[in-house]
Amino acid sequence: MVCMKQVGVLLLVAALAGGALRLCAQTVAPLGMAPGAEVTTLSPAPGTWTEPGIAVNPLDPQQVVAVFQFIAQAGYSRDAGRTWKLATGVAAANYRMSGDVSTAFDNKRHALICFIAFDKLGTMNYWAHGATRNGIFVRRSLDGGASWEPELRTVVAQPTTAGIPFEDKPYIVADTSAKSPYDGNLYVGWTRWTLTDSRMLFSRSTDDGVTWSKPIEIAQVRGLPRDDNGALEGFDGAVGPDGTLYGVWAVTDHIVFTESHDGGRTFTRTREIVTTAPTMFDLAGMERANGFPQIAVDPRGGRRGGPIYVTWSDYRNGDLDVFCIVSKDHGRTWSQPVRVNDDPVHDGADQFFQWLAVDPVSGAANVAFYDRREDREDKVQIVALARSTDGGATFANYAWTKTPFDPSGVFMGDYIGLAAWGGRVYGAWATRSGTEKKTSVEVGVADFGGR
Repeated sequence: MVCMKQVGVLLLVAALAGGALRLCAQTVAPLGMAPGAEVTTLSPAPGTWTEPGIAVNPLDPQQVVAVFQFIAQAGYSRDAGRTWKLATGVAAANYRMSGDVSTAFDNKRHALICFIAFDKLGTMNYWAHGATRNGIFVRRSLDGGASWEPELRTVVAQPTTAGIPFEDKPYIVADTSAKSPYDGNLYVGWTRWTLTDSRMLFSRSTDDGVTWSKPIEIAQVRGLPRDDNGALEGFDGAVGPDGTLYGVWAVTDHIVFTESHDGGRTFTRTREIVTTAPTMFDLAGMERANGFPQIAVDPRGGRRGGPIYVTWSDYRNGDLDVFCIVSKDHGRTWSQPVRVNDDPVHDGADQFFQWLAVDPVSGAANVAFYDRREDREDKVQIVALARSTDGGATFANYAWTKTPFDPSGVFMGDYIGLAAWGGRVYGAWATRSGTEKKTSVEVGVADFGGR
C-alpha cells in the first residue's frame, strides 16, 4: 500500500517530468549564421542612435551609404561594406533636431539623404499639437557619401505659427532604370499630422533633388491625428523597370496599395491588398513598436519586371511574426500571406521591425528583422536575416548577429534598413550598448556568392 506522502512525491515527479518535456518541446535550435556575416559599429560613441537606412549605388555597387539619427548622420563604404567611414556636414545646421532618415542613390551616382528637421516636438504622439517649425529636407553627396553639399533642399517646410502641421516619417525613392521614361526622378512620401487627422502626402523632383513639387495627397481617406492605430503611416515605395511607382502604407488593420504611371504626377485610387492585425503594438522592453510595410520589385522579367513583394509584421498568431505577400501580375492580385520567420507557430517568440530588399541581380527577396526565438522569456533579441529564392514561397532563416541584447530602457526607433546587390546583402540596425541606456547603430554584410 502506497502512503499519501509517496503519492505526493510521485505526482510531483510526474509534474516535473511533464514540465521538462514541455520545456524541451519549446526549445528552439539556434539559427545558423548568415554566410559571410560581418558586423561593424558605424555610429560614434554610444548615444541615441537609431532608425538607420542603407543603399547601394546601382552604377557602382562598391559604394554603399548608411544613414541614421539623432541627429541625421551618414557613413559610407567604397569597398562593398568591408570598411566604413563617417561623413560630416549631414544634419540641418539651423534646426535643433533632425531624424527619420532614409537614403537612395540616383542615376547620376549621387547619394541622397532625406530627413525631417524641427526644434521641438509637440505633444507626445499627438505631434501637431504644439508643433513648432519643422520640415522635410534632402541633402546630396556627389562622391558616394564621403562629403555632402552645403545646400539643404526643401521638400516642404512649416514656420512656427499656431496650428501648423507636423511632417513625419518621409521615405525617399529613386528611379534608376535606364528603360524608364522617368529615369532620374526622385520621390518622397510621408505622413502629415494635423490637429484633426493624418494624411499621406507625396512630392517629386525631376531635377536631381534640387527642387520639389508642391505636395499632393495620395490617399482618398484621412486617418486619426494620433501616432497610433488608425493613422495613415509607414509610406514605402518602389519603382519598376518601366517607371511605374508603387506605394504602400498601413491603415489600422490593413495595408493599402497605389501606383503612378506618369512619374508621380497622379496616382490610382488606393485599395486594400491584405488585412492585418493592428500594426502598432505593445512589446516587452520596447518603448514603441510597429509593423509598417515595405514594398520591393524584382526588376527582371520583362518590360514591367517580375514579382512585387510586400512585407510587414503583426500578431495574428498571438506573438509577433513577419509576413510576406507577392503579386505576379504587377499588383492586380496578391498571394496569401507567407510567414517569413520559421520558428514554430504560437511559440511566444516575437519577430519584428522587418525590412525588405530584393536583389536586382539575382531576384532573391531578403528580409531582416529583430528575433527573440532563442529567449524563452521573450526579452532579448538578435538580428536575423531571411531569404527567399523561390519567389516568396519559402524563406531560409539565418542569424546576422550572435549576442542577444535587451532593448529595455532605451528608444530603439521605428525601423531598420536593408539593401542587396549581386548576392551581397547589407543591413543597418540599432542595438543596445551593454547595460548602458544608450544605443549604437551597426551595419552588417552577408554574402551569398552571387546567388
